[in-house]
Amino acid sequence: MFQAQTVISKEPFTRESGQKLGEALCKKLENSPKACWLFCSPKDGLENLLKGVAEAVETDKLVGCTTDGEISDRGISAKSAVLAGVVSDQIDFEVVMTENIGKDPQKAGERLAEQFSLSATYIQLFSDGLTANGCQILKGVQSVLGKGIPISGGTAGDDGRFVRTWQFAGNRVFSDAAVAIGLSGHFSVGLGVHSGWSPVGLAKKITKAKGNVLYELNHEPALNVYERFLGKHANKLPSVGVEYPLGLIDRYWTVGDSNYCLLRATMSVNRNDGSITFAGDVPEGTMVRLTCADSASILDAAGRATRMALDQLEKTSPVMTFVYSCMARKIVLGRRITEELDQIRQNAGQNIPVVGFFTYGEFSPVIPCGTCVLHNETVTVALIGV
Repeated sequence: MFQAQTVISKEPFTRESGQKLGEALCKKLENSPKACWLFCSPKDGLENLLKGVAEAVETDKLVGCTTDGEISDRGISAKSAVLAGVVSDQIDFEVVMTENIGKDPQKAGERLAEQFSLSATYIQLFSDGLTANGCQILKGVQSVLGKGIPISGGTAGDDGRFVRTWQFAGNRVFSDAAVAIGLSGHFSVGLGVHSGWSPVGLAKKITKAKGNVLYELNHEPALNVYERFLGKHANKLPSVGVEYPLGLIDRYWTVGDSNYCLLRATMSVNRNDGSITFAGDVPEGTMVRLTCADSASILDAAGRATRMALDQLEKTSPVMTFVYSCMARKIVLGRRITEELDQIRQNAGQNIPVVGFFTYGEFSPVIPCGTCVLHNETVTVALIGV
């Protein structure tokens, strides 16, 4: 038995509004949920909202974070709180968390993974999108659980302010933290990812980089290369960089019947040393190309990601959809962003409950049964099948 539902609130965040949201979920489920996901705007009153929700749903298997926009059965929303819950007698859930992840993200990932007592077969991960490198968190998790463990999720947002994000576990609110929920039992999971961006121009080699900071391409300051490519739009860096992410072309190049670049979005530029900081690692020695996209290709990617996930469900049927989409897609698509969710629901099923959020980075394998990596500019779809 498996049942999922989602509810949404646009009321001010208080303990009372949290209780109402939790009660609305229990009413739709006709039961108390076994596990919950809460994604919301970073508005005042977060702690009160979470306490109210936790009191109403009566489970400590609650996980989530703040966002750059919320996704639910009702569509795409902003300045809202979206709550999803599951009742099931065939899946077990476990929530873990760790704080102070910015100090040593890889060690933080190890601490997080070591807390799982169940033999989880699928994990959803939500980490601070500003204080810690998501690539290093993943590396820590995988050093404990193995590179083959299916992982999806995203890094938390703060409505595009890039100041501070929050993460939720049980009835507590954290910052500079990573939280995760592990699933075990009788179910299948399908994970899909795509972007819609395609490489343009000649390939270049990263000749100097450290972590997520790119210093040189073909021994030339990275900023010079970007400015020459962007021409008159160069003065809009780093913001315009979300439209022209860097594609790591010799990593995960082919996915199914199409080409795929692991993308990196610009976060900041240093005009003194000509470096660019990206929202994910840019390994030295990697071949890269700049990329571009149009609305049609970006929207088509949502359908591709969903079909990729569906293909992995084997003989089970989808019963719940999780969507973690990059905030850059919302910027580029503008009002057409609602069409992205339309594409997903048309492929996964219009009546399948859906929940998710707009992220500062997405976690997903590139290929079925592959190793999970941190993406930028993608839409990732996770389908639960029973």
